[in-house]
Amino acid sequence: MARAVTKNRKIINTVVAWTIGLLIFFPILWTVLTSFKTEATAIADPPVYLFFDWTLENYSAVMERSNYALFLWNSIFIAGGSTILGLLVAIPAAWSMAFVPSRRTKDILLWMLSTKMLPAVGVLYPIYLIFIQMGLLDTKIGLTIVLMLINLPIIVWMLYTYFREIPGEILEAGRMDGASLKEEILYILTPMAVPGIASTLLLNFILAWNEAFWTLNLTAAKAAPLTAFIASYSSPEGLFYAKLSAASTMAIAPILIMGWFSQKQLVRGLTFGAVK
Repeated sequence: MARAVTKNRKIINTVVAWTIGLLIFFPILWTVLTSFKTEATAIADPPVYLFFDWTLENYSAVMERSNYALFLWNSIFIAGGSTILGLLVAIPAAWSMAFVPSRRTKDILLWMLSTKMLPAVGVLYPIYLIFIQMGLLDTKIGLTIVLMLINLPIIVWMLYTYFREIPGEILEAGRMDGASLKEEILYILTPMAVPGIASTLLLNFILAWNEAFWTLNLTAAKAAPLTAFIASYSSPEGLFYAKLSAASTMAIAPILIMGWFSQKQLVRGLTFGAVK
């Protein structure tokens, strides 16, 4: 039986949860507020919080200096493409490891995870030379492939964990009904693992969206995503906090809007399912 929770305990839990949430959200809030300040106000000591002359000149300067739409499209293409490509590779791999394991399955999983321990700079030089030879430097396709490969161990591990929770008897029943391997993955396994696939997709999309090391080293202008867009406002002439905050706000805005829309759709779907 579940233990009864007192009213005071509920209040304490609520206060603690809101406090932690506000602490996590504070850097984003401070960035947004700084984007509406002048450069002098942004570096004022002591800091100015809410009572200042709000201005849109930073956003105007950023839009005049940079082609924001191009950077945004590059980020969407690279993050979305690497995530979808990773799922296409990882779903069959995780299926085989979860339902047709071998003696080396655990070793392979550990080896894949160990590749994440390698510093990225350790493989930058050979990848850079390969990209030059293959003409992939400063291209969206090349960066999509690299981000897919570096996030592939995480995708496989997450999907493997979700697939392990699905009873193998269900797949066996599908085989007895004449389902082929392709039909088994598409029509039986994938629908049952939708929550796990959705979680994996969202996490890896965010990881690819926020990736800075590879995007700054393998792109210049044509395929540069929003991470390069933000980095361009840190120059030898100085660090312009207000303009940098405006660029950062413009970079995180699509993710915030996407997260809000996804949450609304999820709540609507759960409500509809409960009523149905």
